[in-house]
Amino acid sequence: MPVDPSAIKTWANLVTVARVLIAPIMFLLIPDEPGGRWSAFLLWFVLCTSDGIDGYLARRHGSTNLGAFLDPLADKVLVLGAMFVLVANDTFWIVPVAIMAGRELVISLYRTFVGAKGVSVPASKVAKWKTFAQQLAVGFAIMPWTALDATWLWLGLLWVSVALALSSGGQYFWRATHPKPASDVATDDSASV
Repeated sequence: MPVDPSAIKTWANLVTVARVLIAPIMFLLIPDEPGGRWSAFLLWFVLCTSDGIDGYLARRHGSTNLGAFLDPLADKVLVLGAMFVLVANDTFWIVPVAIMAGRELVISLYRTFVGAKGVSVPASKVAKWKTFAQQLAVGFAIMPWTALDATWLWLGLLWVSVALALSSGGQYFWRATHPKPASDVATDDSASV
């Protein structure tokens, strides 16, 4: 039986809230200098895969208004939090992270503004790939096997993330200035933007 969209206590929401609450522990596990740590990588892997679990639960039992708000927030807290920790320990350069943080801020403000008018902003496929590339960039930057010996890998993924962030941001801007008729808009259960 599908859940009421106004429900708060759902399994999907529980997983999402747990991701946000566990995130600071993961941030503390990231080493203070460039290099990897298995405990940080393993927790990062669990937090990233749990994003798929809460999405599966929401699709199976029905999404909620709270879940639609919390899921992209959890993604942003996890990814940007980890990236800023990696900036602080001189692993990531501030410029690509600042570009992505700025994009997230602008898109979040846009979604809030149009959401107040009752307009839904579904996630694009490019935005989903952006989130995946960000997760991989962080993962490879904190995995001991690749943190120092394959910097090209996570640096490349970091810049791919920037390109995807700007591309998906451009898509949202295009949609805002060239809206489709309501009958042409497809719905999407995932909230990664």
